Amino acid sequence: MKHHLTTRLSALGAAVLIALTMSGCGGGNDDNSEAVAAATQALTQLNAQVAADLAAAQADQATPDPADSDDTGTAVAGPTTDADETGGDLDAADPNAIPVVPGYAPGEAPAIPLFTLPDLSLLDAQNDAFVVDFTEAVGDYPGLTVAPASCDASSQRITSDGATLLYGDGAAVDAGQGGTLLDFGDGSGISADDVSSFINLGNGAGMYTNGAISIINNGDGSGTYQGPDVLIQIGGDGSGTYTDRTTSNDNHGDGSATYASGNVSIINRGDGTGVYSDGTITIENLGDGTALVNGLEVEAEPLAPVPALGVFPVLDAIDTADLCGVTVTLDAAVLFDYDKATIRPEAEPVLENLATALNDLGVASAVVEGHTDAHGSDAYNQTLSEQRAEAVVQTLEADGATAGLTAVGYGESRPVAPNTMPDGADNPAGRQLNRRVEVFVPAL
Repeated sequence: MKHHLTTRLSALGAAVLIALTMSGCGGGNDDNSEAVAAATQALTQLNAQVAADLAAAQADQATPDPADSDDTGTAVAGPTTDADETGGDLDAADPNAIPVVPGYAPGEAPAIPLFTLPDLSLLDAQNDAFVVDFTEAVGDYPGLTVAPASCDASSQRITSDGATLLYGDGAAVDAGQGGTLLDFGDGSGISADDVSSFINLGNGAGMYTNGAISIINNGDGSGTYQGPDVLIQIGGDGSGTYTDRTTSNDNHGDGSATYASGNVSIINRGDGTGVYSDGTITIENLGDGTALVNGLEVEAEPLAPVPALGVFPVLDAIDTADLCGVTVTLDAAVLFDYDKATIRPEAEPVLENLATALNDLGVASAVVEGHTDAHGSDAYNQTLSEQRAEAVVQTLEADGATAGLTAVGYGESRPVAPNTMPDGADNPAGRQLNRRVEVFVPAL
């Protein structure tokens, strides 16, 4: 489905670009009006295509219905109050008897993930040979992502790249100008080169495509991002959907949401209650300070509401960044048990494959960085992040990695998402993203 949509988006985008270029070259105001009208019509057609494919994707990956989930029987619960730091232990009668989700305390479960876009300044770098080769060599594992990395003038990696959170006010993202550039003098224009094309309608709406990726901003807060493996649609009213080959995430914009990926399903009803299930453990949060974990009652804070989505980023220009390597991000819950710095046996294949990829691609050096969320003291989080980074280095070396590996811990100092909501309330999904280990591999 996504391959066909990407092909249609790219083909239609190219056709519109040609039409606009021909119109724009005329130089008259009437020609400009026709160009903007043509682009507006194109955006309407693109959105219709996206809506049809999104409906098909949702039909293929139907998420559980909250009304049906109460009848699952065994359940339990826990808000995702934390998985990394101290001070969050629950007062269960016998914690050792409570099944736990790996990386989480008894009664806790992962939050519904936040929506993110790839770093928009590195869109063209997604097709770089080094990025493609490294992504293929590392393989596809839950909780592992590979993204292009950019560096500053001193060759230091710019942190927090790899993702753009879709929870802001739509502050503009720049998109570079290269190759052919047409400026119609009314805020609208076109830029194009051998790799990508960008159409700005001058009213907040626009379209970007580079053959593999297409972005549509409708100018009203809504928009669509379409990549080879992911489709994201933002409604502009707090709601939105995210689908890829294995995952469906439906944010209703009112604090409630549903999520399904493989055997994992999560329901947050927005009122403090919800259900997590992975085929082995079922956690039902009752919203009254208790939860059921496979039928065993534990204490658990009510679930925090799912943050409403923001508006789609405005595509004003596109200021591209230079690629300097790749960043491999590993979810801390995949690597470690709750509050621990010992690699879980289930994570061994992930790191073994990463070590093989480093050797096969001739990587000479890499930096392994540990990160935590902001729950717990600064000193504790700093130590934990250092221990976790060192544990990953030791495991990679034991798996035969020959690159020079450096372990660094940053504690809670480099978040990639807010740890709290604007009103100061806890943001479990944001903290979930912050608990991670990153491996920065410089480009060869």
